[in-house]
Parts: sequence; structure tokens; C-alpha cells
Amino acid sequence: MTGGVDVLVVGGAGVDTIVRVPGLTLGARETVWVEPIEMYVGHTGHGVALGCHLLGMQAGLADVIGEDDEGFRIRQLYWELEMPLYFVEHPAGTRRSVNLVTPDGERRSFYDGRHPAGLRVDPDLWRPGMAEARHVHVSIMDFARHALPDALAAGRTISTDLHCWDGKDDYHRDFAKSADIVFVSARALPDDTVNWIFKHGRAQAVVVLAGAAGSYLHLQGQPPRHIPALKIPERPVVDTNGAGDAYVAAFLARWLDGVGWYDAALAGTIAGAWACGSAGTHTDLITAEELAARSAVSARNEETG
Repeated sequence: MTGGVDVLVVGGAGVDTIVRVPGLTLGARETVWVEPIEMYVGHTGHGVALGCHLLGMQAGLADVIGEDDEGFRIRQLYWELEMPLYFVEHPAGTRRSVNLVTPDGERRSFYDGRHPAGLRVDPDLWRPGMAEARHVHVSIMDFARHALPDALAAGRTISTDLHCWDGKDDYHRDFAKSADIVFVSARALPDDTVNWIFKHGRAQAVVVLAGAAGSYLHLQGQPPRHIPALKIPERPVVDTNGAGDAYVAAFLARWLDGVGWYDAALAGTIAGAWACGSAGTHTDLITAEELAARSAVSARNEETG
């Protein structure tokens, strides 16, 4: 790698085991026949890094993994993709999850974070990549919160995804207060949390992701703007794994390209919808060419009402 990266992601890679089930209520059956069970490199940080890579950004990942088969799978993929991977190994192993997915794409994730609470690692894990990065995306791994002061000191713009924050859990507050762009799920979010982020942090934008209801773009001192979810007829929803990560990646890629907040959110909407049309985690994220084509269609549709 020469010249640094556009986006350095700190934390959040692992391996997903995807089990496609007939429904999330399985009753008292001891055995349930399912489609072939698949394993993928996934999790939120990897999804953002890979999404940015496929959108033409130079993207890399700094993370803690294990000296295990899952860790080898991650290292091998980044080598194949020629993406920078900075890592240290921890004896607890590599994060993993088992995700149950229904025929209509609904999912439940059973997450095994593995690493002990309060984990601290040598900051040289992220400092080399951060020194030359344009932007830093910090996943809400406990160890990654210690990268936030370094990113601020280096003058980098920062983003984070708080996922299903309830606005109260102290665990998320460092991330919420340090990021220029905050993504957060609407699922458990109290009405006053966005205002709290603006009041106590440095956010320029807060994006509330609401799944099938779309997303809401909040800017300081302005009313929120709703971006409806998009349906792609030729790509019906089969799996929602990684849709939020795809949204974040496309938002960041377009924003770093210089477009405005609303256009970045539109790009995220398109990328999230695209991701839902393929089974598995991050198996078919949108490319720069496809996003450009879809964005042009969306712009024409807006012009014609």
C-alpha cells in the first residue's frame, strides 16, 4: 500500500454463520431441516471497509482477531482483495455470530464477541493507517474507543455506527460524542437522543436508520429529512444482513467524494436496498458503477415527481 487510505475502519470484523430458517418461531421441534449453512467473513467493520473498497475508495481495517480458522479466513480475504489489514491476535479468538434468516430476509443474530470487557491493545495497531487516512470509521468495539482520541489529535474526520443504542447505555457515549457523522438504528432510540448527540458531541450529521421505513437525516439546527426506503424490483429482499453497513459505506464514499449530506444519504439508501437482494453477509455489495447508474435513475425519478 502506498499513499495511505481514504477510509480506515477500526474494529468490527468477524465470521458469520448464516442459517436460513422457515421462520423465527420454530416451536418445539428438535430438528429443523434448513438450506445449506454458509459461513462468511462479516460483521459491521468489515462491511463498511469492503463496501468502501467496492465503491472505489482505498479502505483498510485495523482489528483484533484470533489465531484460529476464522482469523485465517479474514487474513486470506484481505490478502485476496489487496486491502490493508492491520491486526493483532488475541487468545480469545475471532468474533463470530450465528444469524437466523427467514425467507423474507428478517434475521436474528446471536453474537459472540469473545474479547474481554476493557480490552486494551497497543495503539500502534491503528496509528500507522490513521496517520495517512482521510477518514476514520470507528466500530463500537470496546478496544476501539481508545482510537478516538488519536483520530481527533490527527485531525481526521470520524464516523461511527451506534447500532441499537437506547440513548442511555454509557458504553456508546464516547463514540457518540467523538464522531462527526453518527449512524444509529431507530429500533430502540428515544426521541431526544439525536439532540443529545448534537449538544454533547461534535456531530455534523446524525443518520437514523429505520429499515423498511427508510432513514432520517438530521443536521444541526434543521428539521430531519426523511429518505424513504428503496425497492429494487429485480432484487427482492432475501437477507437483511449487512444492509446497514452497506448504507454507511455508500454514504461515506459519496460524502468523501464531495457530495452533500442528502445525496450521500440517497446513495446509502440505494446501497442498503441492493445488499438486501443477496443471501449471506456482504456477498454482493454495490459497486461504484452500479451505484452511479442507480443514482442517476433516482435523480430522474425525483425530477419527474
